[in-house]
Amino acid sequence: MIKADRIVRTTCPYCGVGCQIDLHIVDDHIVEVTAPFDQPPNFGRLCVKGRFGTDFVHHPSRLRMPLIRRKLGTPRQQATIDGFRTASWDEALDLVASHFAEIKRKHGADAIATTCSAKATNEDNYLFQKYVRAVLGTNNCDHCARLCHAGSVAGLQLALGSAAMSNSVAEMLDLDTFLITGSNTAETHPVISLFLKKAVQQGGAKLIVADPRATEMTKFATIWLRHRAGTDVALFQSMANVIVTEKLYDLDFVNKRTEGFSAYAKAIQRYTPEWAEKITGVRAVDIRRAARMYAKASVAAIYWGMGISQSTHGTQNTLSLANLALLCGHLGKAGGGVNPLRGQNNVQGASDMGGLPNVFPGYARVDDPEAQAHYSAAWGSALLNPTPGLTVTEMVDGACSGAIQAFYIMGENPLMSEPHLAHARHRFENLPFLVHQDIFFNETSAYADVILPALSFAEKDGTFTNTDRQVQRVRKALPAPGQARPDWQIIADLGRRTEKALGMTRSAGWSYNHPAEIWAEIASLTPNFAGISYQRIDREGGIPWPCPTPEHPGTPYLFAESFPRGKGKFHALEYELAPEEPDAEYPFILSTGRVLYHWHGGTLTRRSMLDKVYPQATVEIHPDDAAKLGIQEGDMVRVRSRRGAIEVKALVTGRSPRGTVFVPFHFAEAAANELTIDAIDPIAKIPGYKICGVQVEALGA
Repeated sequence: MIKADRIVRTTCPYCGVGCQIDLHIVDDHIVEVTAPFDQPPNFGRLCVKGRFGTDFVHHPSRLRMPLIRRKLGTPRQQATIDGFRTASWDEALDLVASHFAEIKRKHGADAIATTCSAKATNEDNYLFQKYVRAVLGTNNCDHCARLCHAGSVAGLQLALGSAAMSNSVAEMLDLDTFLITGSNTAETHPVISLFLKKAVQQGGAKLIVADPRATEMTKFATIWLRHRAGTDVALFQSMANVIVTEKLYDLDFVNKRTEGFSAYAKAIQRYTPEWAEKITGVRAVDIRRAARMYAKASVAAIYWGMGISQSTHGTQNTLSLANLALLCGHLGKAGGGVNPLRGQNNVQGASDMGGLPNVFPGYARVDDPEAQAHYSAAWGSALLNPTPGLTVTEMVDGACSGAIQAFYIMGENPLMSEPHLAHARHRFENLPFLVHQDIFFNETSAYADVILPALSFAEKDGTFTNTDRQVQRVRKALPAPGQARPDWQIIADLGRRTEKALGMTRSAGWSYNHPAEIWAEIASLTPNFAGISYQRIDREGGIPWPCPTPEHPGTPYLFAESFPRGKGKFHALEYELAPEEPDAEYPFILSTGRVLYHWHGGTLTRRSMLDKVYPQATVEIHPDDAAKLGIQEGDMVRVRSRRGAIEVKALVTGRSPRGTVFVPFHFAEAAANELTIDAIDPIAKIPGYKICGVQVEALGA
């Protein structure tokens, strides 16, 4: 048995659960990962990614030096890493600062687009948006929340005034009844699924699963509502119809804590289970059973993932779930609430830190004069831009139209995550200036002018905020590879240089010696975090916000007394079809998502040992559909949409229903987003990744 030189406690870099892990280090290499049994949220549990997938930090392709494209200018061609030359930090950052300054002078601040990162720390993201707002002078700052839970954020903000997960992971063990929808929880949030399974098996909880696919959680369900993909609003509206018609709603809660009920109750009358049965394929009797089970529970929670939010109706889908919770009073109590499960390790934190185009840190609106004054004074800025910026989908469109002249991307890979990738690549080819800051050379780096090498979670200090709002520590365990730097240092250095290039006489302040100093600044400006400090986290463990004072214990569940918007608001909804349904030419519905062994665009897990376990892109197809097409298990097939085609290996399985195929989005060589449509939710501006029409054909031997 190998004895570690040292063991470093930190936070897992994968999904939003925020598992606490111990890195066992020998000769500056991670040789083992374990989990402490006395620390929430995982209490010793780890999934395969957390336990075996951190070896990506040692991959030989890590970026170690700044890189500059050998031939600057547009139109640019996709390049390999050989198309770049190494540079010093001084040369690279001066080049970036001078280009940003020139573009701002010639085209205005809003000609610069930026994305921060759900993989970076709170401190990194706070400084990033501070640089964008106080130095560049734009609110064009967004991140991948736009592409995963923007529909959840928009819907919950409208209904409740807050978009965060309302309950803690620890409360799951005491659930009475819960609904899971749009989440393959056992593969996307495996540790959370263990708590949910335990609630069913040992606690006697009742589980309702609403999902077109036969995920592992359906095996634990009391009721499985296998609705047709894209009919979520119809399904949940009909459940609400039952609750209203049978007067199962919580009258006291509705009267005291909600508004708009009368109009909503009238509008819901026509959405009967019989109406929904024709649309969703779910029997009316099962819809009634599920509605009664949820409504009659003493405490009930709803959990959902990107199957709800990644839709052109993502906001409507979320509002339909919020309506159910408001009807039954399943909010503001331990175990009762609405819980979007965050997909990336710090997507909650990146949003909290102001990594969105319409809000400052703590969700104060950028067009609120009081918030303007507050942050202007704190950041030494005479005037902050009061106009909300562009979303990431709008930024990419602007790169094509010429409205965007420069793009600064930290820790994101849009040329894997954007829909309709052929069109996205065309937009990036014509972008005048692109800066990419990351730990690996990836599909987006291939279009960059300057590449800035950053550090992984294992090589820096900071904090992540997990899916249930716990602020947790990230601790340095390894030395930096080559000359790579932590993101916050890169941003601070770039901030000083850009201010100089712009001739700014007032400085936003970029002198930090450690991320703890950045966190102290965050806490001093944002009431939700005022009571949280590094010293307290080191002493007590993760602390859930809001935490307004050092004496406050943190808030495990939200809305106990009120909602941030005052009263919860009901929303009458209309069921609408997806913008692209199957037809004779493209007869299958395509759905996309994750598998257990990989994570998002694959940048990390495909550089770990996990790639040996699941090395190839696949497509799930129902046995009846496979038989009609002459496809057998393991055959190579071509999946084609109106936008592109990929070749993948067939998995013949009943997990996906007849007429639907499922492709994971982790594989650059067969990217699912070559196929997906770029239509977006009009409110949340999130693409509809989950539904488009495709055809499937067997490839000859």
